[in-house]
Amino acid sequence: MSYDYNTQRKRMALPEYGRNVQKMVDHIKTIEDRDERNRAARTIIAIMGNLNPHLRDVGDFKHKLWDHLALIADFELDIDSPYPVPEPSKFIEKPKQIPYGQGGIRFLHYGGIIELMINAASEMEDGEEKEYLTNLIVNQMKKSYITWNRGQVADEAIIADLKLLSKGRLKMTEGIRILEVRELLPQVNKKKPLSKPHGKQMNKPFKKNKSFGRH
Repeated sequence: MSYDYNTQRKRMALPEYGRNVQKMVDHIKTIEDRDERNRAARTIIAIMGNLNPHLRDVGDFKHKLWDHLALIADFELDIDSPYPVPEPSKFIEKPKQIPYGQGGIRFLHYGGIIELMINAASEMEDGEEKEYLTNLIVNQMKKSYITWNRGQVADEAIIADLKLLSKGRLKMTEGIRILEVRELLPQVNKKKPLSKPHGKQMNKPFKKNKSFGRH
């Protein structure tokens, strides 16, 4: 007895349409009459649309279906398509690699936004606004540190990093308070479990009070 496994069948270009659509497309490639081949192609397009209704929300829905038909047919289907047939090379070439750079971030756990804020605050004139922004930056640095490292950190270490990143242009002035860890991280409220009656009380049968007898 021979078995027909999917691994032994022809590879499908778009498996989401299923094996039957692939067979129909392979069949219409063998139809010699062009008019009949065009009618069969339009029928398959309607079936493909019903199988993937989510594509109806995509712009130019019909165009995408005809492109998928060409892809399933391995670009060997000679029909009068209402849209230009896509170039096979566009599906073969690999996408261009997007370069990802860390941008010279000194401390990854602080992130690049913190460094931009430090640079912006360093350019400000001395005053209450600069002190206020420095206070926000220091507390955000501590929050980022404990978020990524999940441990305690000395305030002196945060101040030293601030001095390093700002190249000595930002300083902790008197009155600036660094928040505690419990103030920076959200507190999880643990709900107390509901007390359950003991098993003996639950299973205890009801007994009639003897004092309520007949007169």
